[in-house]
Amino acid sequence: MTTTETADLVLSREAQDLLFREARTANSFSDEPVTDDQLRAIHDLMRWAPTSANTQPLRITALRGAGARARLLPLLAEGNRAKTASAPITLLVSADHRFDAHLPRLLPHAPQLREMFADPEVRARSADYNAILQAGYLILAIRAAGLAAGPMLGYDSAGVDAEFFPDGTRHTVLLINAGKPGPDPWRERLPRLDYDEVVSVL
Repeated sequence: MTTTETADLVLSREAQDLLFREARTANSFSDEPVTDDQLRAIHDLMRWAPTSANTQPLRITALRGAGARARLLPLLAEGNRAKTASAPITLLVSADHRFDAHLPRLLPHAPQLREMFADPEVRARSADYNAILQAGYLILAIRAAGLAAGPMLGYDSAGVDAEFFPDGTRHTVLLINAGKPGPDPWRERLPRLDYDEVVSVL
């Protein structure tokens, strides 16, 4: 794997490392709590990143208590249970399929665009797509707060939705454990594709 030069990047080398090069997916966590102030700071950073038509469909359900965690653990793949049990907080990242109710406030210059989402299938696809996009921003914001993120897709999606969003208006797109890393939190760093394998200039 080649090393990329950073001279053309405005962000400091330290910030680049914090967000990307040195950041890792944590598989164990310490018992240091993630505070409400940290959650607010994380949200305040990630909310400024773009979504299509400024729809902002991502919703976060933060599971901190033992009772909430007990509801989630049986719905996870076996390999995800121990690290989730050790995390001080687990974020259920969901897409609000009724995001269009906020469009008059979020997109006031184009009220007619709400009509684009009158079809429930179109609205659901847009919500899921943009929530997944926002989930990437959320991971970076967690790292910017000095915390490790452990995103997971190994869970019973229908089961999580039924347990936590029984009215059917939200769809879970990702789970993220967050907190300070615990003992032996990292697996070996895996390789990344090089520039010429990813980028084509036409």
